[in-house]
Amino acid sequence: MNLAVARKPLRADAARNVDKIITAARECFRDFGPDVPLQTIAATAGVGPATLFRNFADKEELVLAALNRQLRLSVDPVIDDALADMDAAGGLLRVIEAIMAAASDNANLLGAVAGRRELLTGITGSLIDSIGVLLGRGQGQGTLRADISMTDMFRLLAMLIGVVDTMEPGSDAWRRPVALIEDAIRTERPHRPLPAQVPLPASQLQGPQVTGQPLRGSRLS
Repeated sequence: MNLAVARKPLRADAARNVDKIITAARECFRDFGPDVPLQTIAATAGVGPATLFRNFADKEELVLAALNRQLRLSVDPVIDDALADMDAAGGLLRVIEAIMAAASDNANLLGAVAGRRELLTGITGSLIDSIGVLLGRGQGQGTLRADISMTDMFRLLAMLIGVVDTMEPGSDAWRRPVALIEDAIRTERPHRPLPAQVPLPASQLQGPQVTGQPLRGSRLS
């Protein structure tokens, strides 16, 4: 059972402490990066370390609680609207965009569970179910490719989440890859230009410069 999601009902004062800790965690991860000490988070929340550890056994559990809150706040309303929309394909793409915006805004939280992102399954179960519903509807409407499976969608989402590791936190560089995925899953490619190319962060550039253009002398040039 994922303790970051399934928690026993808390007293009002304990619930306020949990809220303060999660809010402080988002602030500290944003400002100091994924390696911020839990003691710094406790101090920012105005609680003692013992209070933090009484509610969260370790950093992973706190990170998952913070990510879960952000998904519920920023993605769940988009899912509700998408499920009520007659255009299933359009709804599905809006959900994917909401997921990517949340991932970008919380890049340092994701970085704190890098290498163990299977942990995210516990907070994305209902989201994946909704994507399955939208995929099936879109295929029935003829707007999404009939040969795409939920396994494909799961892997495509995992690929897109990986894009966050190649961009600055808070950037909208994910929009171009999402547009490419849309071109791949729709039965008809949308008539629109791709979003602008966003360069890789300087820290990502090693060896030959990556510019978005084929390298001279390569088989692609």
